[in-house]
Amino acid sequence: MKAFTRETSKAIAIPGVNCDTDQIIPGRFLKADRAEGYGQFLFHDIRRTEEKELDPAFPLNRPGADAATILVVEDNFGCGSSREGAVYALVDHGIRSVIGPSFGDIFFNNALKNGLVPVRLSAETCDALAEHISRFPDAQVTVDLEAGEVVLPGNLGTHPVIIDPFARDCILRGLDEIEMTLTFMEQISAFETDRMASHSWLGR
Repeated sequence: MKAFTRETSKAIAIPGVNCDTDQIIPGRFLKADRAEGYGQFLFHDIRRTEEKELDPAFPLNRPGADAATILVVEDNFGCGSSREGAVYALVDHGIRSVIGPSFGDIFFNNALKNGLVPVRLSAETCDALAEHISRFPDAQVTVDLEAGEVVLPGNLGTHPVIIDPFARDCILRGLDEIEMTLTFMEQISAFETDRMASHSWLGR
């Protein structure tokens, strides 16, 4: 996965409490080859009208929205099924961080395993941020994982980014769990050599 240390970008507010993984990427697209990118399916149905045309009112369809790498979402984002494809769709679209009051537990963990940084802030702070960027769409948000903080525009202040230390280390280094394990191969090999020497019967 791509390493994440610090990201500064304008942010896009996605409306909707309980936005589930089927809204993030409809299940029918999960059969597609991910090598071609799941980003094209992000919010596929909810960003379109009943006539299947892109809705110009949907935040990600507005001019310049594609440049944003940070989303501001509402409560319980990513609830529903455990599909990892929801995180793939966000990452493949170029989203590096999602800020919201709360996330579905499985979505939150899937995000960490794929280098997408989920930031939990209070509902009041998220509402104020969404309101601010609606008035100032070019306002910049900084998610600094190395410093462990998110810097919001205007007078909204600086807030801590709290995630599991192991996941944080993996994301900072751009390593998944297997790749992180492989960084200890020298120690693993030394342990195995010592173990075989003291317990030779294991090799029988």
